[in-house]
Amino acid sequence: MNLEVLAAFLEAANKATYANRTMPKAPSSRPKSLDYHFEQDGLIYHDTYFGVRDFIGAEIVYENGMPTWGMNYFGFVLDDQVSEKDVYAFLRAALMQPYNDIIPVRGPRRFDEAGRQYRFGVEGDLTNFSGTEEALFDGKVVYRCLVHGGLIK
Repeated sequence: MNLEVLAAFLEAANKATYANRTMPKAPSSRPKSLDYHFEQDGLIYHDTYFGVRDFIGAEIVYENGMPTWGMNYFGFVLDDQVSEKDVYAFLRAALMQPYNDIIPVRGPRRFDEAGRQYRFGVEGDLTNFSGTEEALFDGKVVYRCLVHGGLIK
């Protein structure tokens, strides 16, 4: 798979699915799953996750009907005093930001808005990577998501 094509496709898919509040969910692919589906230029993206406040899931990209790239993730709210609605509204805002400074698997390295901060650190490239995403409210980490993935051969 061409990595430049994959990067552009992932950016489009990420901004057209979970991060975009207007995008409807796809039909559930497994019992109790929440799913998003996106297609563009012959590529297919499917995201399946479970849970709300704390969640686990996977994203897969298909090329010519074959799974060619994937990412697993586990996210959780760390502060019981913080509403997941507030955390995930801020997270969606961060994920809609441009992120040409990092591989396009979540959001930018950093995004700040009204005393809230988004941070994403990742090691590797689209072929093989792992990373940590965090949201801080007034300097306190209230959310964390662990990600890893790469090309499927």
